[in-house]
This record gives sequence, C-alpha cells and structure tokens, in this order.
Amino acid sequence: MVSAPTVVANGLNFPTSLAFDADGRIYVAESGLPFGGAAPGGRIWRLENVTDDPKRTLVADDLAAPVTGLCWHDDWLYVSEGGAGRIIRIAEDGRRTVVVEGMPGPGNYHTNMAVVGADGKLYFSQGAMTNLGVIGLDAYELGWLRRLPHAHDLPGLDVVLAGVNAATPDPRPDGSGADVRTGAFAPFGTPTSPGQRVGASLPCTAAVMRCDLDGAGLELVAWGLRNAFGLGFLPDGRLLAVDQGADDRGSRPIGEAPDLLFEVRHGAWYGWPDFVGGEPVTAPAFAPERGPQPTFLLTNHDELPPPQRPLLAFTPHAAATKFAVVPPHASRFAGQLVVTLFGDEAPMTLPAGGPPIGRDLVRVDPLDWSAHRLPTGAPLHRPIDAGFVPGGDALYVLDFGRFEMSDQGVRAESGTGCLWRWEAWADVDGSTPAT
Repeated sequence: MVSAPTVVANGLNFPTSLAFDADGRIYVAESGLPFGGAAPGGRIWRLENVTDDPKRTLVADDLAAPVTGLCWHDDWLYVSEGGAGRIIRIAEDGRRTVVVEGMPGPGNYHTNMAVVGADGKLYFSQGAMTNLGVIGLDAYELGWLRRLPHAHDLPGLDVVLAGVNAATPDPRPDGSGADVRTGAFAPFGTPTSPGQRVGASLPCTAAVMRCDLDGAGLELVAWGLRNAFGLGFLPDGRLLAVDQGADDRGSRPIGEAPDLLFEVRHGAWYGWPDFVGGEPVTAPAFAPERGPQPTFLLTNHDELPPPQRPLLAFTPHAAATKFAVVPPHASRFAGQLVVTLFGDEAPMTLPAGGPPIGRDLVRVDPLDWSAHRLPTGAPLHRPIDAGFVPGGDALYVLDFGRFEMSDQGVRAESGTGCLWRWEAWADVDGSTPAT
C-alpha cells in the first residue's frame, strides 16, 4: 500500500467485525472475550465523521462472547452472538430482536457471521464443536474453552460411523483420571460402533444454513465446512466461504491442513471430517506430529455428495478470517477480494519452531483465484476483518490486537485493537504471490 494508513479508532478490546450502513457510518463489534483484563461482554460501537475526528457511540453492550459477525441490512444491524448460538438484530433505537437461537454449543467454534442474499434470506455459518470430529482434551487444555463435557458435533447429512474411538484420561471431577473412549459425533466418554448410523440434524455443526430474516424456515445450505468464519457474496451472486483448517492437536490431530476458500453450493458436502479440500485426511501430506495419521470416521462416502474442492488454499495456519469485495468504483482491482489473515496460534495449534505465519492481508483475483500479498505499512497484530464504506474507495481493516498463545495459555493485551484506513491502497502493484 502506498498511502500512509490512518488510525480511525484505537483502544478496542479484541474486535472481530465491521459493518457499514447506507449513510457511511461504521459499526465495530468487540468480541467480549475477557483476555488481558478486558471486561467481559461484547460491545458494538458506531463511528461517524470517520474522515475527521470520529464520534464514537455505544450501540449495544453485554452481548454473549464472542461476538463473531455484523451485517447491516434494511436499517437493521444483525449481530452474531457466537457464544450463545444466537443471531439478533438491533434497530436504530437500540431495540433487540432474536432472529436465530438454539444453535449448537459451546464448543471449539461458534455461530459465525451472517449475510443477506439476493433471495432475501439470511445466510450464516455454524462452526464445528471439535477439531476434527472427536471431542478430545485439546479444548479442555486450550484457553478458549476449558470445559468438559462440551457439545458434540451434529452431522448435516446421514452418516455411518467406522467405530473409531480415541482413548484419553478423563479429567472430569468424577472421572478419577481413568481412561475413557470417545467416538465421532458423540459426547465425551461415549464410544461408537462400526456401522452405527447417525441421522442428519437441523441445526447441525460444520455447516452453512439459511433462514428468513425473521428466523423462520431454517434450512441447510451445505455441510462439511469446518469453520466458515468468513462468508460473503460476489457481485454475480456466488456465495463464498473462508473455511479454517483443522490443527495438529487433540484426539484426531492433522498436520498442515490449509485454510480454504470455497464457493458454497446448495446441497454440497465440503468433506469435513474426512477430507480437506477434496483430499482424504489419510494422505501422507496431512501426517501430524502429535499423533497417528487420521483414519476415516465415516464409511458411507459413496452415499454422500463428492467432497468439494476449493477455489484457493491458503498457507496452513495463516488463519484466513474474513474478506471484503472491492467495489466497482474503488480501483482496477474491482471485484477482487481483500482477505485478512489472523495468523497462527503456535504452539497450541501446531508444533512450534517456525517463523510467524499470517498476520497480513492478501488480494485474491477471482479470474484465476490467485493470491497476492498486500503490503500495509502498518503494525498489524491480528487483522480479522476488512471492508469498504458504500460509495467510498478507502479500505478499512480491523485489527484484533495483541494476542498470542503459549504453553501457559493465552497471552493478550486489552485495548490494543484498532481500525485502520488506507486511502490510496490500490496504487500499489500488489503482485507478490502469496497463499
């Protein structure tokens, strides 16, 4: 990027989401995660006069953490309260209405961002409850959950299990440290049997679903997207999802699984928990360092749709999060994507020792689905969302703030989140290849 970036708002507590209304006002959601001494409970701020001295107004607080998404549509602000498995909408006067509730949780991942399609439906994603289909001790040991038992995964299509069970010590107060066996799509400590059939659920996990704007008519769009944290439509109406790859952790670890960019098609299966980008988890490329090579959890692949292949695979552990579509008037990159890369969470989600991964921006060209690094000139810690004000050409990037993992858990600094703006961002060539 050529122009010097401008700080629009700083001092934010682990923000996750941006939205823009028709008048050009900006909405920023703080996650509500109480890391680094931050107060619990999500908040939403409205920013006005952003080109001068922005006025900051508190729109909502005490939201269920983590708040994972914002969407502005027809004078309503749709808010994803991931920690509650709920999507609400907020009117200009602050009145709240529940649109979606009762989604699965708590688990490794959450109810994610929502977007409105040309059909007037609300599309949203629901993350998996586990790393790769089996509840293990990883979520208990990691800083973001620390809870067993937690909800197990629910398939969106009928599946037949191979009877794979993982043995772990039982850390629950009444477990006495004895080993327990846990199978796929089952509560912690519950084994499964070969040939066991698990019927499709609605709602389900690892899926994209849709409903009417008032929450009625819930239906499955596609299943097998592990954690489609970023969701959005291209100008031609295609729905894209940024699906975050599984990690080398837990009872079913996997090595070097990339984040993937998919076109979401109705009725399709995206491979989770047995395929990554169309490749089986049994492939040598996915051999983990923290356990044996994964074997298949399902035996009825022939009864399921063929696992979809991605448009683009990002560098493993880059943690691609969300994207913005460059508007037609903004630059020669009109119609392309700006994708935020949150970055790795070593040493907890992959073996330590390598250089930091991600913490950057990439431009994705939908003509050939190539990725190109965008130099920023800003001290980004953890970019997590991006966007353009309607009718404007400046690029806004939301930074989550200082956040790292360690063997002792989360190390984070509250108040380090920031919203940046670049005016002449597209003057840069931006042709450096990146995945």
